[in-house]
Amino acid sequence: MAIRIFNTLSRQKEEFKPLHEETVTMYSCGPTVYNYVHIGNARTFVMADVIRRYLEYTGYKVKFVMNVTDIDDKIINKAKESGLEASEVAQLYAEAFFEDIAQLGIHLPDAAPRVVDHIEDITNLIQTLILKGFAYESHGSVYYNVGKFPGYGKLSGKNIDDLIAGARVDVDETKRNPLDFALWKAAKPGEPAWSSIWGPGRPGWHIECSAMAMNLLGDQIDIHCGGSDLIFPHHENEIAQSEAATGHPFVRYWMHFGFLNVNNEKMSKSAGNFWLLRDVLKQYRPEAIRLFFLQKHYASPLNYSEETINDAVNAHKRIETIFLKVQQALELKENLGGSLGGDTVTSDAEKFAKDLDRLEREVIEAMNDDFNTAAAMGKIFEVFNGLNKIATPKTLNDFSVYIMKRARDLILEWNEFLGFLNISKPETASKKYEQLMQIILDVRKELRNNKIWSLSDMIRDRLLDAGIVIEDTPEGTTWKMK
Repeated sequence: MAIRIFNTLSRQKEEFKPLHEETVTMYSCGPTVYNYVHIGNARTFVMADVIRRYLEYTGYKVKFVMNVTDIDDKIINKAKESGLEASEVAQLYAEAFFEDIAQLGIHLPDAAPRVVDHIEDITNLIQTLILKGFAYESHGSVYYNVGKFPGYGKLSGKNIDDLIAGARVDVDETKRNPLDFALWKAAKPGEPAWSSIWGPGRPGWHIECSAMAMNLLGDQIDIHCGGSDLIFPHHENEIAQSEAATGHPFVRYWMHFGFLNVNNEKMSKSAGNFWLLRDVLKQYRPEAIRLFFLQKHYASPLNYSEETINDAVNAHKRIETIFLKVQQALELKENLGGSLGGDTVTSDAEKFAKDLDRLEREVIEAMNDDFNTAAAMGKIFEVFNGLNKIATPKTLNDFSVYIMKRARDLILEWNEFLGFLNISKPETASKKYEQLMQIILDVRKELRNNKIWSLSDMIRDRLLDAGIVIEDTPEGTTWKMK
């Protein structure tokens, strides 16, 4: 089944066909590093990570680029407030950004270009736009002439005449049109600046992504993604710049991630509901936060509240417990051998075996249908529920072990691109089981030393009911599976 993607540009799902058969070029708008990343940004980066990893899982080689905007008005203002240089502010928060997303299990991009390292690429692109008549210099700044690009508004669906009529912008005599946007900003006293043929200055925000994406991925890329708040004007302007310069489409598939609200309100500092990712990570496990994001389709709005995040935390605890239970059961069978629960195939095991074929297919169908993680996780929860019913010593036989192994291997496969479990360094289940049994034997030894025979015998009998035989010998107490 082919992968289908909802393309913001065409406003419909399209079959995914990359420019090159086995390689995908993918660009995601990264952070402007003037503060720590917030929980809304985190959703964008997690979902981009899932898409990239699923494409890799299906066999594509993905070249993934995510930029870092390290010079911007917000960074300059933060530097003034803190008494630091703009470069120091950018470095501080860039390092913090990669630390925070690493905790969420997000794979590093193949390249994370920074604006200050691509000034020459940016000025070359601006010069091309001037030579082709799409940009003009004015008082040391350079502006993109929006009226010259006939396709302006095709991504956002906005009408350029309506935009001009409703423009609420400060009067700027240096611009020909109130919608024209800065490609190069003339230097202001005390601000960072770079030399150019138009005089000292720095890049505008929109031109950065066009220059870095084309420099690292080529004039046309397969997937460009980012938050839905970037559709206009940022991504609209990227299209105008890039396509004016090259004369052909810039991006084949535009993907946008829905807003994250807090308690059903837009997140903002003024509303007092602004949550930094690193603060949330102090309260909740990273895998639970990922699971919270996965349970909603990437394009849909998502509400963050104490109730919704705790629901995800509880769901994560449940699947983690079941996974550990399965690991323990499989290791017990491997270590002790034999059919612990006899040879009878239970109805739960038979039903789960039949369901597993369907669920395996439906997980992939969901992911192929515009990376629908919500539907995929629903099916994966069904797998965990089925496992929970058969992963018990009383029903542990060759058939149930075979089914559990198959289900476990599928979970491990799905976890490669979804990342809902942290299983990189698990403590072996058999070791935990042996430690637990030793604690029970130590307690029982104390009871026998104190001649509390009834309680000692009760522990022995209850363990026997669970399939564990306790034997008291002159050399000490031992245990084995019945």
